[in-house]
Amino acid sequence: MKWDSYLRGYQAFLQLEKSLSGNTVEAYLHDVKRLIQFLEHAGEDLQPAQVELRHLQSLLKWVTELGMTSRTQSRLISGLKSFYKYLLLENVLQKDPTELLDAPRIGRKLPVVLTIAEIESLIGVIDLSKPGGERNKAILETLYGCGLRVTELINLRISSLYFPEGFIRIIGKGNKERLVPIGRSAQKQISIYKDSVRSLQPVKRGYEDFLFLNRRGSKLSRVMIFTIVKELAGKAGINKSISPHTFRHSFATHLVEGGADLRAVQEMLGHESITTTEIYTHLDREFLRSTIIQFHPRG
Repeated sequence: MKWDSYLRGYQAFLQLEKSLSGNTVEAYLHDVKRLIQFLEHAGEDLQPAQVELRHLQSLLKWVTELGMTSRTQSRLISGLKSFYKYLLLENVLQKDPTELLDAPRIGRKLPVVLTIAEIESLIGVIDLSKPGGERNKAILETLYGCGLRVTELINLRISSLYFPEGFIRIIGKGNKERLVPIGRSAQKQISIYKDSVRSLQPVKRGYEDFLFLNRRGSKLSRVMIFTIVKELAGKAGINKSISPHTFRHSFATHLVEGGADLRAVQEMLGHESITTTEIYTHLDREFLRSTIIQFHPRG
């Protein structure tokens, strides 16, 4: 099956015209490769323009039998719709086979959120006497204090820190730029790390402007941030399934609980749609409900 040229064109479209991150591009390409894998499994030697709705419906049946969840299926359909939209733009085909492809109904899953006490506990178990201690504390303060995505954190530049004005400049999804307020705690810890630790560290060429560095003097990986968070959660005795993104959820939830305007939270998180941000109003209602159950005499 000669899909390679289509995949290369689609990849360039996602990178150049849609300005998507490397991880997002890889996810979209993976969705198309899943379709190719299915067609090969079914013995169907087809080009993209020859794929019909019935083939896609059979694909969904196949992945269901393999144990793919409704949420993952929905993500797969979204990726295939994007691919065929690209083919339409390129005049490779005249009719979109995904047009009538229905995604499975899924409920919105509320994300895991840490309490303020749990966040303080996580930060409290960091050993500041060990290499990386001051840096790791600055990382957690920044994740929670600014609600950043992991990719945004590891790509944060020194030149993007505007502490006198109380902001940092972030390049988010789709290379969209936004200014995010940064509080005193995060500012203080970043300054300690930057001036007392990072300034004494040899830096690899090309990484001079990256704020958070590993011991070899280059920027941290996404995996390293996950590892740091998981290890600290274990030390703090937190049994919730958490990741760096949990700090982003906690940042938004605590703002909404405190009465912050939803549009302001949307702007700080860099959400394209207010609908995405509205999940934190659901979390707020859950918080209120659990508070009543816990503290009301008739709860």
